[in-house]
Amino acid sequence: MKRESSYEYTHGSRRTRLLEIVRTMRNHNVLTNLMNQRNPKEVRLAFEELGPTFIKAGQLLSTRPDLISPIFIAEFRQLQDNVQIDDFSTVSQTFEQQTGKKITSVFESFEKEPFASASIGQTHHAVLLDGTKVVVKVQHPDIATTIATDLALFRLALRVFKFVPEIGAINPREIFNEIRISLLNELNTEIEIKNGLEFYQLNNGDGIIEVPCVYKKLSTQKILVNSAMQGQSIKKLVTQPLSDNPDEAQKQKDERKYIAKSLVENFIKQVFVDNFFHADPHPGNILFYRLDKSSSQHKTSVSREHFTYELHGNKFVWSQREALPNFRLVYLDFGMMGHLTPSLVDGIAKIVWALNTKDIREIGQAIVSVCNQLGPVDTEDFYSELNLFLTPFMNMGLDQIDFPSMLYSIIGLCRKNNLQMKSEVTLLVKAFGLLEGLVAQLDPNLSLMDVARSFGKAYLQRKLNFKTILEDTSLDTIQSLRTLPKLPLKFSRMLDVIASGQARFSIRYKGQDKLLERIDHIVNRIIVAIVLSAIILSSSLLVEGSARHPAIYNVGVTGYFIAIFLIVLLIIDDLHKRWRKWKGKDK
Repeated sequence: MKRESSYEYTHGSRRTRLLEIVRTMRNHNVLTNLMNQRNPKEVRLAFEELGPTFIKAGQLLSTRPDLISPIFIAEFRQLQDNVQIDDFSTVSQTFEQQTGKKITSVFESFEKEPFASASIGQTHHAVLLDGTKVVVKVQHPDIATTIATDLALFRLALRVFKFVPEIGAINPREIFNEIRISLLNELNTEIEIKNGLEFYQLNNGDGIIEVPCVYKKLSTQKILVNSAMQGQSIKKLVTQPLSDNPDEAQKQKDERKYIAKSLVENFIKQVFVDNFFHADPHPGNILFYRLDKSSSQHKTSVSREHFTYELHGNKFVWSQREALPNFRLVYLDFGMMGHLTPSLVDGIAKIVWALNTKDIREIGQAIVSVCNQLGPVDTEDFYSELNLFLTPFMNMGLDQIDFPSMLYSIIGLCRKNNLQMKSEVTLLVKAFGLLEGLVAQLDPNLSLMDVARSFGKAYLQRKLNFKTILEDTSLDTIQSLRTLPKLPLKFSRMLDVIASGQARFSIRYKGQDKLLERIDHIVNRIIVAIVLSAIILSSSLLVEGSARHPAIYNVGVTGYFIAIFLIVLLIIDDLHKRWRKWKGKDK
């Protein structure tokens, strides 16, 4: 069935669509609820009414704990695509326009009905001319125009509402910009092609991990061709009850422990070695399957290179070979990936290790190192507030901690102190939380944090090995020896400056800027009060002595009006500041 064209906009329909967006947002009070993070169900219902662009925007937001609260994340995860599929003629036309080839010249067979359809595109099973089974994702032909128009209208709708960003718990403009960037990136399939190729090269064949191959020559901006992979969502394995037979049940437990350990070690490798990780490892994006007993893999007792995180000397082990079991895990969907710089990885390793020491100052310093500073930062205040927040968590088990809620609170604490956690870090923590939940179901005794802690320690040991420390110390020593002969001369100059009375000392104390700002405000008020007193006094003298001079009397009365007007302005300004302060406390 061909998709409806209700979102293909003309000039007139744009106006109708804008009114629809404004009306729906007003009916569900979307902006107020979103800004103050209240009534998530109302916002979800509005997004569902507004169609594919808003549904996809909500789904993207459900992966961003740095932008919205955990209750909104949980609600937005319920958003389901409700789109009609493109007919085969539309799919053929899109494929031919993008690749310059007909479907029949590339594929031996191509299933006309898609097995999956979403807001951005739909996916078909197909077979290449050489017999290779593949899946083909074809973007809906009008979706780029739909999204671009809806984003422009949504931005206009926000202007119509004339909201004030600072009165809410979140910044709607920031959310809009993040949604716009994410949607436009998702429309560009070439990004997913690049991610898929890189992830395949780094992870395919790492133990039981497999990754579909991307056919780059057949893929374009709107077409993605991957090798077809076996298996079903790992969620089926997780929810499968254990056997009543004790021996069989133990075998199932051992299998799940092996899978959990493989997932954890591979993810740690992605972060600390590859600096490139899958940012959305939910059960739907990880398949599980068993090898067919008739397959060559099963018959030959396969062994592969397998990553381990132990540190041997000054190197990590990369090629420990082991016989593999008769099952595999498959990663899917590479639209959302995380890239980390070496300096950011260092900061993350320090956070992981600092959490092990439970030293709040060390944890605070590590957090600051992975944040952008948006203004002046009082680190002592930040450490103090962080201490109050983290102390209850220090005595909890990892299974007791609600990571999304904790992350959202820490991000809010950072913002309060003019710190903005880098988006790569929040993406990593979100992926960490998803994988931690899956691992906990597979093996409750295995903690992703424990493995990360061991690897973080090894990583820092490698970065801070004896050779590196010796080289740094040698350089520092040489620099110190070069400056040592100059110390007597510098000391003599300092004494001369002090003796001549030119020495100046600058002392700063905690809260100095706020105190000076408050003093400046008080002084300004005193000056205004003096000026008002002078106006009132002079006006009184003019009115009192102007019995025979109407013009002088009018000047005096005008002075009264000016004074009253200024007093009213001061009262309004004071009430406004008190209201803003009250609203800030209410949040």
